[in-house]
Amino acid sequence: SGNMLFRKLLRTMGLYKAQFISMIIMIALGIGIFVGFNMEWVSIDKNANGFLEETGFADFRVISEKGLSKEDADSIASLDGVDKASRYLSVQADVKEKDGDTVSLTVTENAEISGFALMDGESYDATSNDGIWLSDKYANANGIKLGDSITFEYKNIEFNGIVKGLIKSGEHMVCVRDETQIMPDYNTHGFAYISPAMYKETAGFDYYPQINAISNLSKKEFADKADEALDTTLMILTKDEIVSYAGPQGEIDEGKTMGSILPVLFLLIAVLTMVTTMHRVAAKEKTQIGTLKALGFKDKRILRHYTSYAFIIGIIGTVLGIALGYFVAWLVLNPNGMMATYIDIPEWKLYLPWFCVVILVLILALLTLIGFLSVRQMLKGTAADSLRPYAPKKMKRLLLEKTALWKKLGFGAQWNLRDSMRHKSRTMMTLIGVVGCALIVVAALGMGDTMDAFLDMYYGDALHYSSRINLSEQASYEKTDELIEKYEGDYSASVAVKIEEKAVSLDIYHTPSDLVRFPDEDNNFVEIKNDGVYLCMRLAEEFNLSKGDTFEVSPYGSDKTYTLKVAGVIRSVSENMVISPEYAESIELPYTVNAIYTETDKTDISSDSAIASVQSKKAIIDSFDSMMELMNLMILIFIVAAIVLGVVVLYNLGVMSYTERYREMATLKVVGFKDRKIGALLIGQNLWISLIGVIIGIPLGAAVLDYLMHALASEYEMKTVINVSTYLVSILLTVGMSFLVSLIVSRKNRKIDMVEALKGAE
Repeated sequence: SGNMLFRKLLRTMGLYKAQFISMIIMIALGIGIFVGFNMEWVSIDKNANGFLEETGFADFRVISEKGLSKEDADSIASLDGVDKASRYLSVQADVKEKDGDTVSLTVTENAEISGFALMDGESYDATSNDGIWLSDKYANANGIKLGDSITFEYKNIEFNGIVKGLIKSGEHMVCVRDETQIMPDYNTHGFAYISPAMYKETAGFDYYPQINAISNLSKKEFADKADEALDTTLMILTKDEIVSYAGPQGEIDEGKTMGSILPVLFLLIAVLTMVTTMHRVAAKEKTQIGTLKALGFKDKRILRHYTSYAFIIGIIGTVLGIALGYFVAWLVLNPNGMMATYIDIPEWKLYLPWFCVVILVLILALLTLIGFLSVRQMLKGTAADSLRPYAPKKMKRLLLEKTALWKKLGFGAQWNLRDSMRHKSRTMMTLIGVVGCALIVVAALGMGDTMDAFLDMYYGDALHYSSRINLSEQASYEKTDELIEKYEGDYSASVAVKIEEKAVSLDIYHTPSDLVRFPDEDNNFVEIKNDGVYLCMRLAEEFNLSKGDTFEVSPYGSDKTYTLKVAGVIRSVSENMVISPEYAESIELPYTVNAIYTETDKTDISSDSAIASVQSKKAIIDSFDSMMELMNLMILIFIVAAIVLGVVVLYNLGVMSYTERYREMATLKVVGFKDRKIGALLIGQNLWISLIGVIIGIPLGAAVLDYLMHALASEYEMKTVINVSTYLVSILLTVGMSFLVSLIVSRKNRKIDMVEALKGAE
């Protein structure tokens, strides 16, 4: 008899192919998206943070433009709670052999702090006076080999050496020039280490503006101790303020947020599909269950038989889901994948997080329980009761039927309304499927729209310069004025200040030619007048400041405090605030110009000891291309998942609704309805539900997008934008998919056997 039940199990699976496959696909999709997204952030966490630790990434950076001495470094290293400290320098140098290329030229006095991992070549030698250890990615992108000679130019000093090793470094894990460049571009920018010995010999001095320390103190404890040890207030940055740590950390937080919203939606729909489908299958099997009972099978045995059906679906779905999850995670995280254009680490291992395993076991248990409960309901009563076929529940008349409007509705509308009300759970499931699909498509496409609009606004309208000249600390006032005149430039200065305990850049902009403009919250450009300070949105939010409020800042390295008045709020890529030179004068804030914006091309700007580096706007824009590629891949994954979700849910429900209304349709056929007319009735019902689904799904999608933009991309302070085309595409995709599915289902009614259908128990 066990054998008979096993054969019956296979037969049941064959009989309910559509439902069986749809449940497996939904579970696999739900689990795949869930595992994939969570695997992604956990793997970045393990791989990236492991590498930072391995290369001695610094927890704190003490910065002083005046330069710090060896004694300063020793006194910081000897502080309680500090493991080790070392003087450190990293500057933008031009690569003489490659026109337009720059590298972050880096020196650390102790290779255990802010050091690197050797990928190929000779190991680091702190006494070498001609050795260069170069980023392997930069070397590969530019065809540079071990043993090649290369020259870096910084402020008219030439560092000439031989490439001895190819490396990766935690300090340069996200290798960008400065905060205006969002994605690394190894064709034009890399990093290189030289020894302190070579630095001193070539430059003739050893100026280090920074001490890097490894310590697990809090920022406040460290700052208090360091200020006391060096007897002055210094600017101190924590690792959170460094892009190589903050960038991947941001990806991890984004992953957590993404991993907790969208996958949950998919999992929910998978479980709902299982509930409605198992219930239907059990209802359809009612006579079979009765037969088994009549044959003397115990309830327990029958329950086990049907529960195993749900368990098998759960197991297959889970296994496929985990495989899909690995694939989704691998798509984003592989050495040639999208994330690798952003983060430069040696290892890309995929980790399945422990909480995923726990949740998978729970989901399997839940799916099995659903199967168990669905069948237990059908086992109530005697064998004779259960031999009677499933009859849909009796209908109360709808309130609508009592109104005059009801008579005006056509037969089709009346029939469909009654049917939708009679099978509420099926109608709700169809609705949830459509809403889910529309929501995901709108949110995903809207993400792209928002990015495009941001790039257009920011790099199209806000930044009008062609090159930005960064001045060296040694540039004299006369020299600066001469350069401003020569290149007809707008200029800016930055003063590092602290609000409460936070380090922020206070920028002074003088822009008569409008080469840099500042968008407000509605993306209109505001003029920086001399009536106060213009804060970026994040600072306004964090310190709860709005127009008319005042607050205090104190510049690093000085003991003065300045009171500023808020004149407005602007959108900005970096956490900063902007004032005009006139306002700076009115509060007597000293500053030194450090950047000039000009319409002159980078190639036409002649080198000068006062110029530290020149950055072209094009280099920034190019770095966005790879970011957009990453974005588009994510959008594609979502849209494919949304369509699969929609098709499966709707097809499964369509087949179910067809079997449930088999007798009604047979009756219609007997009364003389043509196949096409019955098909139209079925399609009509689905289209109505789809339209309602789209009407609910689209605003929900817009809301989810708004939330995601705030949670994930707050650092770009983007305004959420959804183009009309996105709305149209979402409507067409969702309704079109729904229409296609109902078309496929409605063709089944040609197979209806009128006689057999009407013979059933009355």
